[in-house]
Amino acid sequence: MSSQVTPLSLLEQLKTMTVVVADTGDFHGIARFSPRDATTNPSLVQAAAQLPDYSDVVEGALAQARRECAGRPVAEQASAALDQLSVEFGLRILELVPGRVSTEVDARLSFDTAATLEKAHQIIAKYEARGQSRERILIKIASTWEGIRAAEVLEREGIHCNLTLLFGLHQAIACAEAKVTLISPFVGRILDWYLKQSGRSAIPAVEDPGVRSVTEIYNYYKHFGHRTEVMGASFRNIGEICELAGCDLLTISPKLLGELADTKAPLPRKLDAALAQTLPIERIAMDETTFRAMHAANRMADDKLSQGIADFVKAQVAVEELLGRRLAS
Repeated sequence: MSSQVTPLSLLEQLKTMTVVVADTGDFHGIARFSPRDATTNPSLVQAAAQLPDYSDVVEGALAQARRECAGRPVAEQASAALDQLSVEFGLRILELVPGRVSTEVDARLSFDTAATLEKAHQIIAKYEARGQSRERILIKIASTWEGIRAAEVLEREGIHCNLTLLFGLHQAIACAEAKVTLISPFVGRILDWYLKQSGRSAIPAVEDPGVRSVTEIYNYYKHFGHRTEVMGASFRNIGEICELAGCDLLTISPKLLGELADTKAPLPRKLDAALAQTLPIERIAMDETTFRAMHAANRMADDKLSQGIADFVKAQVAVEELLGRRLAS
């Protein structure tokens, strides 16, 4: 009598070939799925900050901001409180994951290299003041030319970066040549743009333009030996995730992590570094002129980067207003 082997879930199989990252600030979601790393942003912080379970974290951040910014306008105190809250969430996340946490720089600084550097240094200082090594922190910066230049400086200082809002190969190449630690190409947002432009309601995962973009970037990096890690992000469905099995990292929402954990089916590797080295890929020399020309020619990347920064700024302002009301009361 032969024993029947229960197939592994998609999540269990994915973890054998890709580092799984939790795209959430919710500690419960992180603990449930045991990812190696976690990433968060103002939208996720805003959602978590309004949950009763995290009221002590919020109160601690507000108290710290009041002490640091005593006598200053409420808006300045709120901005400081958000920085502190992001770090507090980061510290708690690091208690739950063995790897790294990404903490985001204010998106309003996306086109200001000097201001991005200053904010990144402030964030790292807050972590180190609490005894946390910078080795476990990724500073999250938008993939503008100015943001990439800031990341290049930070990496030389031993401060590791996660370049986000990445929609095109030109951004990816510039990040790799700046020796950035990690990039986060946005799969789902690319799909959203093409669906809107085409009027279609769906595109099969194997044809998904976001999947194809990440595959192109991954193959370019592995072909030319770039050490920058590729972390697919912003997924709309588990089909996109399965088509990127084998990518260095994938950051996934708790909802989709749950679907992967509850689904049992074969999961073949789709991205392979050894195979990428055999592909006929031409090197693109990247400088500011080439970057800006390629960006202007890629309407999707131009649209989505602008929209992404605007959305991040909106989320940042919303959290600051929430914290401002708490400070004022």
